[in-house]
Amino acid sequence: MSVGIGPIALLGSGEYTAAMNDTDRRLLAALGVARPRVALIPAASGLEPGMPERWNRMGVAHFSALGAEPMPLPLVAHADSGRPEILEQLCSADLFYFSGGNPEHLVETLRDTPAWAIITERRAAGAGIAGCSAGAMMMSGYTLRVRAVVAGHPPQWITAVGVAPHVAVMPHFDRMAGFVGDDVFRAIMESAPEGVQLVGVDEDTALVRLGPDAPWEVSGRQSVVLIGRDGGRTAYRAGEVVPL
Repeated sequence: MSVGIGPIALLGSGEYTAAMNDTDRRLLAALGVARPRVALIPAASGLEPGMPERWNRMGVAHFSALGAEPMPLPLVAHADSGRPEILEQLCSADLFYFSGGNPEHLVETLRDTPAWAIITERRAAGAGIAGCSAGAMMMSGYTLRVRAVVAGHPPQWITAVGVAPHVAVMPHFDRMAGFVGDDVFRAIMESAPEGVQLVGVDEDTALVRLGPDAPWEVSGRQSVVLIGRDGGRTAYRAGEVVPL
């Protein structure tokens, strides 16, 4: 379902908080590295003044407490994805961690860049990758133009980077009805690209796969939900395997 052999986590929310301590400990342990180097990538919030710095501060505190070596990167725009000093740090990372924000901006920042080429190479060598909210949407096969949907426009899907190419992640799923309403949600389901599984990931919850032969499973306090085009939903709780 994805290229690469390292662990993967798709989070509904909760990056760099205590809610994800157990999930992140599992990710770090799966790397098999004594003191993993974690690249903190706040690019999804690059259009929000002050937010990339805030996410990076939170990430440093979080992963330092878990015994890892955090590397807060100023990667917030497309031009940053080719900066030599950033690429050098990406080359040494054992885990790439994407915090939340705008998924469309994140895809545009990374697609077909030297930074993404390095991340792909490192993943093929066993490095892990995690994305929260917009970060999880970016790793899907397709993602929505979220702000357009919230503004009342019909759902529009764009090709994402395809770490998990056969899914489309819908984060904050337990609160999604409050964001968009039933009619918009129905339009999202009906317009989903052919062959793509819609996956709702609740807040403080992650869909994880800890190795190339490991199953996808739920980690966190709530549920991961597989959504059918007919609106049918199947929920999976912490520790349960998700058939993807």
